[in-house]
Amino acid sequence: MIYILAGLFTLPITTVLTITGVGAAFVLIPLFTALGIEIHEAMAVALLLNSLSMIFASCRYARKKLILWKIGIPLIITSSIGAPVGARFSYYVNNNLLKICFICFLLFAAGMMFLYKSNKSRVNEVVSLTLKGTIISSFSGLIVGFIGGLIGVGGGNIILPVLIALGIKPKEAVGTTALIVIFSSMSGFISHLGFGDLDILFVIITAGASIIGALIGSWLMTDKLKPEIIKKILAIILVVVAVKMIISII
Repeated sequence: MIYILAGLFTLPITTVLTITGVGAAFVLIPLFTALGIEIHEAMAVALLLNSLSMIFASCRYARKKLILWKIGIPLIITSSIGAPVGARFSYYVNNNLLKICFICFLLFAAGMMFLYKSNKSRVNEVVSLTLKGTIISSFSGLIVGFIGGLIGVGGGNIILPVLIALGIKPKEAVGTTALIVIFSSMSGFISHLGFGDLDILFVIITAGASIIGALIGSWLMTDKLKPEIIKKILAIILVVVAVKMIISII
């Protein structure tokens, strides 16, 4: 029953969150733990699903030319370095403290989604990848990777609003974020995998649901929906999940 419920919830959640390119790990983690999955196993599976779903989504985004490779590459490299460091550090932190960090992360991301202001004058500088832009992107990727590994998310919730705040068009920001999340999530997953075993059947069922959701979500994003509306919905979801986790701790 747990496997069936996990699959049924994973599909629509992945569908909606693929539209924003951030991956569904930050919602799937509390869902899986609520179903009785140990928190570190929940993190590992959610990170794997993040990577798988964003691989399929990125194939479509690449065909639609929505990925800014010059921005994505520095972030991919440094976030992949930071993720395993954060993942290993998480095993030395109290579970409640880890949840508090997760809650802070959710609220921060929600605030970024609600309050960001686009600065279109920065677009050319960012896309051309100046030395300053490269340094900022690389350092940001290191921080995003560490946070992602620490709390079990791909870091897309931070990357997406930052790209939009820099003036990147919403759909290109989504496509670029999805590409980055593949590598930061996989790096974090591999690090978590070394600390325990995974339930293979659970992984297979949720992975199948995640891939289907990614295919549907990426199609909706490129051909049907406006990402601006979805970002507002995502911000509300982030706040709701954070409040739910606060209640569970109390």
